[in-house]
Amino acid sequence: MMIISSKALRTRFVSTKTISFFVFLLGAAALSSSAFSQAPTAPGMGSNVIVFDPSMSVAQIKAVVDPIAAQQIGNQFGTRRYTLLFMPGTYGSSAQPLNFQVGYYTEVAGLGASPNDVVINGSVYVRNQCGSSGCVALSNFWRSLSNLTINVTTPKFGCYSGEFWAVSQAAPWRRVQVNGNTTFMDYCTGPSYASGGFIADSVTRNVVNGSQQQFFVRNSTIGKWSNAVWNQVFAGVQGSPAQSYPNPTYTVLPTVSVSREKPFLFVDADGNYNVFAPALRTNTTGTSWGGSSPASGRTLPLSSFFVADPSTSVQRINAQLASGKNLILTPGVYSLDRSIEVKRPDAVVLGLGFATLVPQNGTSAITVADVDGVQVSGMIVDAGPANSSVLFQIGKPHGAKPSAADDPVTLNDVFFRIGGATAGSATTSLQVDHDNVILDDVWAWRADHGAGVGWTINTADHGVVVNGDNVTATGL
Repeated sequence: MMIISSKALRTRFVSTKTISFFVFLLGAAALSSSAFSQAPTAPGMGSNVIVFDPSMSVAQIKAVVDPIAAQQIGNQFGTRRYTLLFMPGTYGSSAQPLNFQVGYYTEVAGLGASPNDVVINGSVYVRNQCGSSGCVALSNFWRSLSNLTINVTTPKFGCYSGEFWAVSQAAPWRRVQVNGNTTFMDYCTGPSYASGGFIADSVTRNVVNGSQQQFFVRNSTIGKWSNAVWNQVFAGVQGSPAQSYPNPTYTVLPTVSVSREKPFLFVDADGNYNVFAPALRTNTTGTSWGGSSPASGRTLPLSSFFVADPSTSVQRINAQLASGKNLILTPGVYSLDRSIEVKRPDAVVLGLGFATLVPQNGTSAITVADVDGVQVSGMIVDAGPANSSVLFQIGKPHGAKPSAADDPVTLNDVFFRIGGATAGSATTSLQVDHDNVILDDVWAWRADHGAGVGWTINTADHGVVVNGDNVTATGL
């Protein structure tokens, strides 16, 4: 037996025929070394990208995920980041379901080509955090669930029966299918306030909105939505409530004029890791994957990506991008001495586990040149100690050149913070000087709590400035 101590981190070296790397486990648990050695692992993506295989028992999986959740549930401004990936197959059963909680900076995703390829019999849940003012979800930010199916199985959970996802901003669902009841409010402890969420490309049955002040649902199918509070928005959603704003406060668009889903990792039939970069869709309703034909887009082998970690210099990252590589940013906090420069058309930059970029010298964290088709997703950009005029720049200021409407630049799940995790300031979080851009689930936050917070401390003039034409924002 391999004993995993809560007092220290242990590493185990795992070897395949072609790849060797580390995976570490956290928490006070015992895990069979023979079972763990059979678990597939993500090639070269570091110790915080953990992959589960359906041959692993529920107990073995929970020996990993439960200690991570215990560490991350209250770790709002910590530096640890995790990606939990599930190989195609079925996890849990009606007799022994897999139920686990998700804390801050934790990405949970299936590795199938379709959400139907990874099935969890159980639940993946987020609950209220309780303090002196009661139990609420108002600060349940920065976590995600994607590319899998949940058959809700929560026996002996009492009030918590169902799929609970009590979150606020920057906690998206994408490519999720839930068979069973879902609630976006944790009504089991009070006062249960929650402040917004985002769903795209997903299928649910009955949904309890409850106390959620606002919610955005795009290109999905729902069974029934319980109620509205301030503003619930549905765009291209099958089964949505009827347009009725302001009473009740449902805003409904029958179709989405332009959308491009977030790129995602998947494993093909030969066991090879790839990234699927979805194509542009126009005037759509419902999901991209639910029909008889597979979703359209590009399959990019992992060999086409440079895989960076927080120790990688920006100079090396930029050299790899300039050589034609795409980019994966593995989980962690990246201290940047200069801007990451994306200059090639159709480049893909994919953050895992809420990879966090912090410019140190007043530069932008990322700049995207006046080129088409770039897709950037899955990251946090923090303002650093020296004021940045712009944290994320798309296109060239003062004169965007013509671009292709059928190949837009796309941002999915890109989140900005001025203060909170670290003291910092920025004049503008995101500036768009390029035509034909899609902003899909972008949250630009000037912190009202955390580190470096004060009226004259974490200063910021603008969240998003748009100078380009034909820019579409869904979930801004």
